[in-house]
Amino acid sequence: MRVTPKMTTQQLPIVLILAGNDPSGGAGLAADTAAVLSLGGHPAPVVTALTVQDTANVQRFEPVAPSLIVEQARAVLEDMPVAAIKIGMLGTAAAVEAAHGILRDYPRLPVVLDPVLRAGGGGELSDPDTLDALRCLLLPQTTLLTPNLPEALALAPDADGCDAAGAALRELGAEYVLVTGGHAEGGEVVNRIYSPHGGCDAMSWPRLPGEFHGSGCTLASAAAAFIAQGETPPAAARTAQRYTWNALNGAGRLGLGQLVPDRLFWARDRKGST
Repeated sequence: MRVTPKMTTQQLPIVLILAGNDPSGGAGLAADTAAVLSLGGHPAPVVTALTVQDTANVQRFEPVAPSLIVEQARAVLEDMPVAAIKIGMLGTAAAVEAAHGILRDYPRLPVVLDPVLRAGGGGELSDPDTLDALRCLLLPQTTLLTPNLPEALALAPDADGCDAAGAALRELGAEYVLVTGGHAEGGEVVNRIYSPHGGCDAMSWPRLPGEFHGSGCTLASAAAAFIAQGETPPAAARTAQRYTWNALNGAGRLGLGQLVPDRLFWARDRKGST
C-alpha cells in the first residue's frame, strides 16, 4: 500500500549541515541533526571530518577531501529546497575554501557559522591557516556567527574583551555575532548579540553545574533551524539560547566525560524548564 507523506517541504524546513562526525553522538553532526529534528526541521548532514573522540575529548581527526565535501553539499542543494546552512567543524583551510565555494554559489541562503576551534575537552580542531581562512573567506558570508569568548578572541586577536571582539568580527563581515559566555565565571552565563546597527543585546541564564559536550553545536544548529523557519537572526539567536539552556538543564552523563545535552527534553517529563 502506498503511503502519502503528510509533511511538505514548506512545513519541514531543510537545514544543510557541514560538520565533523562525533562517534559518541554528543557533538558534531549527531548533535546538529538531533537539534534540527527536535525543532521541526529536516537536517541534511555533510561530513567534513571523521573524528576519534568520546565525551571527554578528541584524540584525532581525519579531514574529508574538499572535493567530496563539495560533492555532498551540491547533491543536496541541487535536489532539495535548503532554507539555511549551518557550518561547524571544518578542520583545515582547504575545507574552509570548499565551504566558501559552496556559499559563493548560493549567496541568498542564510549561514550560521559555529567556528569550532577546539573540542570541549581542549583538543585542537584547527590550525593557524584554518583560522585565517575562516576570517577571510567565511566571515564575510556569515549571517550569524556563534563563537564562545575564547573563539571570538582567537578570531579577533587584537580585541581586548568581548565587546571589542564582537565589533571586530562584525567588521570582518559577519552580519550578526552571538558571543557566548559559558567560559566566564559567576552564577550566570551572559551571552551577547552584536547587530549591524552597532547595538548589543545581552541575555543572562542561570549557570548550570558541570561541563557539556556539544553545547555550541546545539546552539548554532537551533539558531539555524529557527532561521530556516523564518525567524530573523537576532530572534533566532534568542530563541536558540532558551532551547539550548533547557537541553543543557536536562543533560545526562552518558559516558565517562562531559554531560550530553538532552535535545529532546520537551518530549520527556522534566521539570525546571524556563
